[in-house]
Amino acid sequence: MVLVERTRRVVRFTPLGERIVDKARRVLREADELSDLARAAGRPLSGEMRMSVIPTIAPFLLPRILPKLRSEYPDLKLYLREETSGQACEGLNHGRTDCVLLALPFACGDVEAAPLFDDRLFVAFREGEMDATPMIRPAAIDETRLLMLEDGHCLKDHALAACNRPELRAEATMMGTSLHTMVQMVDNGLGVTMLPEMAIDAGILDHTDVTARPLEAENAARNIALVWRKASPRERDFRLLADVLRDAH
Repeated sequence: MVLVERTRRVVRFTPLGERIVDKARRVLREADELSDLARAAGRPLSGEMRMSVIPTIAPFLLPRILPKLRSEYPDLKLYLREETSGQACEGLNHGRTDCVLLALPFACGDVEAAPLFDDRLFVAFREGEMDATPMIRPAAIDETRLLMLEDGHCLKDHALAACNRPELRAEATMMGTSLHTMVQMVDNGLGVTMLPEMAIDAGILDHTDVTARPLEAENAARNIALVWRKASPRERDFRLLADVLRDAH
């Protein structure tokens, strides 16, 4: 029974080895979850919890929810990790994190999800770049001026899907590493971009000449949700956490 293939430069698992490693990861992950559950028995939202949050949510939502969590559940030790949707879901499925604060739709594997709220999409532009109508239709967006986040950020896919214009995906400039960077580029006259409502509510446009209007399109919103692995023994905690996040928003 060969589990590992070796060459002079590479060591890799055989298909059987990969299956055994995957099973071992699941066993270790479930053992950790049972240990956490035993430590926190009878005390909701207590003990250690590891949560990944995507970059287009973390800086805008966490400052509102963390004080409430600390106040209401002082025994909860919440360890946060900011990473893109793909990385967060990979970490969740491998047991590196316990739950993920995510924007849906996104294929995250075999998970449970507690929807929290809808986050509308806005078109952001420097004053004079576009007509400041109450809402912006996708047809009004100049594809050669559209600035988007780099690949790996699900906000880009949500925004492009809502616009339903294939040429936007082909022509948009994918260069932003964060929403704050995107706003600075727009403020300097380099184009227009898409922003979630939570970022605007958090003041991302303050002290700029950038304005924003809602995108007038079907499904012009992303759904913010808390997700965790199916059959997790801490499901009760995750649903309670989702209630707290929903109320804090």
